[in-house]
Amino acid sequence: MVTEPRPRKPEWLRVRAPGGPNYLRLRGLMREQRLHTVCEEARCPNVGECWEAGTATFMILGDVCTRACSFCAITTGRPAALDYEEPVRVAEAAAQLGLRHAVVTSVNRDDTPDGGAKVFAETIRAIRRLSPGTSVEVLIPDFLGNWEALATVMAAQPEILNHNTETVPRLYPAIRHKARYERTLELLERAKQLDPGTVTKTGVMLGLGETRAELREVMADLRMVEVDVLTVGQYLRPVNSPKHPEVARYVTPAEFDEIRDEALTLGFRHVESGPLVRSSYHAEQQVPAGARRPRSDGPVALPLLDP
Repeated sequence: MVTEPRPRKPEWLRVRAPGGPNYLRLRGLMREQRLHTVCEEARCPNVGECWEAGTATFMILGDVCTRACSFCAITTGRPAALDYEEPVRVAEAAAQLGLRHAVVTSVNRDDTPDGGAKVFAETIRAIRRLSPGTSVEVLIPDFLGNWEALATVMAAQPEILNHNTETVPRLYPAIRHKARYERTLELLERAKQLDPGTVTKTGVMLGLGETRAELREVMADLRMVEVDVLTVGQYLRPVNSPKHPEVARYVTPAEFDEIRDEALTLGFRHVESGPLVRSSYHAEQQVPAGARRPRSDGPVALPLLDP
């Protein structure tokens, strides 16, 4: 039996190993504050570029995920208890870094009633208290369709609400454990309805076996629920294991450019499309002018929530 050769990683996906002075400073700060970043946990190829520029994506709710999505490198298992002091540590780190824009994401915490929504909300508020001029983006899980949990996050008024679509509907059973394509669309739609002043955002990966026609349908669906910002990047196999699918193909930079132009034609306000693009890549450039302040044009914020 003749097997097809695996596609070789092209030149445009090679990046320099991290290690500059800002990278080392930021890594030291994360260790000092006992914080996690998705940059490290998910083995992002842009960690050197972003950290050297003084930006990072904080990962809250621990570093163990309750799901086992086949595209992801984050550890799966039984997480520790939620840390309700974590929001203040994240805010202190954001203040020390002098961030104009803070990105906060998390593992899935399906073991908790609200999926960690209260901790997300308090992290947003803590950043606002310590860094009033910092805009906040949250990349949230789907909370298993718990819309009260979504409302808790939205009440804290993040400037950007991100939830990743990841791939086309046909590939969800193999790629996104426990997720549902329709639930993703509903979450993004409800977020916009809860606070029309929040920018909604999502991302997809290419190279998992999707077709351009399927991608076009997904982009059209996202515009139907008024998603503002789209990121499109190359899937890279995080580790060589049976759990993680091999790369079906490497999409060329020229095709990523075509996809960006197509998405902009559909009406997205901002599109990042390229081989190394990830959810928070150039995130600070996606905040509307004048939005870097606590807004008062949306829903009234909930009071601080106890564990």
